[in-house]
Order: sequence, then C-alpha cells, then structure tokens
Amino acid sequence: MLVELYRRYRDALDVIEHDARPVGYDWGALPNPLDVLWLPYRSMFDEFSREIANSLNQLNDYTCRLKAWNVVTASMTDNEKLDATHEFIDPIATAGLTLPYVIRSRFIFAAAHLSHQANRSRDGMSWEDDFPLDQHVYFEAADKHGSGWRKYNDFKRRIEKIGGNDFKEETRDFRNAYNHRFSPRFVIGITQIAKRELDRTTKQVGYSFGGLPALSLDIVVAAMTEQYNRGRDAFNAFQALVREQEASIVAYSLRT
Repeated sequence: MLVELYRRYRDALDVIEHDARPVGYDWGALPNPLDVLWLPYRSMFDEFSREIANSLNQLNDYTCRLKAWNVVTASMTDNEKLDATHEFIDPIATAGLTLPYVIRSRFIFAAAHLSHQANRSRDGMSWEDDFPLDQHVYFEAADKHGSGWRKYNDFKRRIEKIGGNDFKEETRDFRNAYNHRFSPRFVIGITQIAKRELDRTTKQVGYSFGGLPALSLDIVVAAMTEQYNRGRDAFNAFQALVREQEASIVAYSLRT
C-alpha cells in the first residue's frame, strides 16, 4: 500500500514542481584577485549566501512536497492517512515549520559578520575586531555592525517578518510546542486532551478538555508558502546590502 501511496504522491508532485521558483547562487561581485585583507569577507559571503539559498530552496521544496501530499490525502481513508503521515509527511512538515526560524537566524548571523568585515572599508585603521563569538551572535550584533549601511534597515524590516506572530498563530506555535511541550499532529490525530490555561476574564487558572485537532496540510502549506515569499524578499534585501558593501570594499581597495 505504501508503494501505491508514494506513486500517487509522485504523480501529484511532478505537476506541482513546475511552479517552483528557486533562489539563485553565485551572485557575488567582488573582483578576483582581491587583497588578502578581504579573504574573511569573501569566504564568509560564499558560504553564507550559499547556505541561506539552500535553506530557502529547501523550504520551497518541502512546501511543494506537502502540496502534493495535500492532494493525495484528500481522498484517503483514515488508515491510509495514518500510514502516509507516519512514513512521509511528519518529517517534512516538522522540518518545514522549523525552517523559517532557521532562515531568519542565518540571515541575522550572515549580516552581522559581513557588516563587521565590510566596516573595515569605512573605518580603515580605526577598525577593531570587536565581534562576539559565533554562539553569541544575535540581532544586537547585526544592528551594531550593520546600522551604518544604508540598505541595512530595509533588510532588517524584511527579516523581522519571517517567523512572526502571524506564523505562530497560524501553526499554533508549532516550533515551540514541538521542542518544549507537545505539538499538534499533522493531517490526523488529537493532542492536548486536557489543558491547563488562564481564563482571561476571571484571571483564574483552570483546565479545559476536548483536545486539539491536527494541523491540516492546507494550513501548513499556506503558512510555509508565505514564509518562503517573505524569505525571498529578505534575500533580495540581503543582496542589496551585500552590493553596497562590495562597492565600499572595491572603493577602499582602489584608494589603498
């Protein structure tokens, strides 16, 4: 039966994949050769831009796969849904709803590091390598080192939209629930039969019963599609920020 389910899924996926819009690679414009001073920037850019593109394209790929499964599961029996979810859907949907947070964090990490290195083209001899260690790189570091670049604020506005409150509400805060509590299922199943919660009217803590239904693939696909589109917007802003920094690095190289 699993072979037949997978065949039906592949038939649906072959149609959906034609609409995929992958993010591009190899778009850096720094001249070669370039002074060894800029080796950290070039090396980090090559890796960061590639891995961010990989993450975005993975999100797009997972979204396409779940679109196909959404088509196939529409006519399934409950037993077939249980089999398909266990064997195929759960791993993709779980990773897919986690990726927006991964992408957001990678954008922040990349912008912080690259801005710090590019600041050398403006600060010259007064530049200091005062950057935090990687495990301590958060938005504060990106703001500190990126705020001097004209394109940074637009970039920041766009990445702030990734994994925001609307995404949490649409997916019932799946990422946090999955990692720290008990998350909703996908397609079929019930969780949180008994739930302890605060009554906002009486301000009293009590218990509710009934359970939380599974997240439908309609909801998951729509949420992931929106996050991918926001990720593409952020990627465009990231490219603009890098272009500004590349121009400054080239100008510095010509002066020295």
